[in-house]
Amino acid sequence: MWIRDVRPWGGPASDVRVEDGLITHLGPRQARDADPGPGEGTPGQPEEELDGRGRLLLPAFSDVHVHLDSTRLGLPFRPHTGGPGVWTMMLNDRAHWRDAEVGVIDRAAHTLGLMVARGTTRVRSFAQVDVDCGLERLEAVLAARETHRDRAEVQVIAFPQAGLLREEGSARVLEDALRAGADVVGGIDPCSLDRDPVRHLDLVFDLAQRYAVPVDIHLHEPGELGRFSADLVCERTEALGMQGDVLVSHGYGLWDGTESQTRGLVERLAELDIATATVAPGGRQTLPLAQLAEAGVRVGLGQDGQRDYWSPYGNGDMLDRTWQLAFTHGFRADALVEHALAVATRGGASIMDRDLPRLAGTEDRPGLAPGDRADLVLVAGETPTSAVMDRPQDRTVLHRGRVVAEGLALT
Repeated sequence: MWIRDVRPWGGPASDVRVEDGLITHLGPRQARDADPGPGEGTPGQPEEELDGRGRLLLPAFSDVHVHLDSTRLGLPFRPHTGGPGVWTMMLNDRAHWRDAEVGVIDRAAHTLGLMVARGTTRVRSFAQVDVDCGLERLEAVLAARETHRDRAEVQVIAFPQAGLLREEGSARVLEDALRAGADVVGGIDPCSLDRDPVRHLDLVFDLAQRYAVPVDIHLHEPGELGRFSADLVCERTEALGMQGDVLVSHGYGLWDGTESQTRGLVERLAELDIATATVAPGGRQTLPLAQLAEAGVRVGLGQDGQRDYWSPYGNGDMLDRTWQLAFTHGFRADALVEHALAVATRGGASIMDRDLPRLAGTEDRPGLAPGDRADLVLVAGETPTSAVMDRPQDRTVLHRGRVVAEGLALT
């Protein structure tokens, strides 16, 4: 297939050829009757063409921190009933998630479809597993992945939202989730929630080693406590040789220390190839995005829970969350807004596949070259920055070279 008249990252008008799910050619716009280049086109078969209409061509979005098992997108709005703190919020979710107007399987599939239709083709979703829900929520996320298997690549994280030590049997359920098909093992606040960081991390990293899966640790812990937990995660990563297989999610409290503490942590994450994912929260210390990129630390973006029992925010649109990332960091310069867009696209992709190029600074715009997987989004806009500001609905989404959504609707 030829994609005609698009502007990669807002550059000159170009034509792109896609074959077997990969970009095989990206060059200047040509007349439609121009002869194909060497090796382009199959004798006797018509060439399929997609008219880009001068739109921007970007890598598709990668949401690397979403909770598909808690979503209420598409359901009637309900008042927020959660209280302060992770444990209280978890109990609020536990009290209500079974009572939703639609079952969790349908809700997860619906939300994943909304995300794809808006341009997300790589997804890393958490699925809560605990002694209350067992594997029911994990099975819902696995079912959503199957429903959209031809539209998106989905990795599923078995997530012990209630901790591993507060309720008997929690660690057993987490292991059951890995046996049932989870791709990643999760952990959460080893100090403030389970109050035994050594035992908590023993359990998480032991499962990671035995089942040969990566680790994703939620860290909501503040200040020095958060940095202490991060140090323990770094120690485990190094001792077990798990460089490149560990991610710290959120990390709200990691970046409110001194300049030397921030620099030292950035260097440590880079040394051990520990990635991080943010949901661009407001009212908290922001990530040192420029330092992380310059050090080669993989950083991705996600939407977290979406209009669920934790929060009324979220709409399935990663372009909207990109705006939030730029806004919460105070970005105004085009280069910085585009960096937020790069984090939301190729930054997350390098988390899901560490062999992909990682961002090497705020000016880096990888991801549109021959040999790249043709996960793409065409979106109206004068420039990438204007697209982030306006979030236009005129979008075409491709996954592995096939159109999977048009105008915010699945095909």
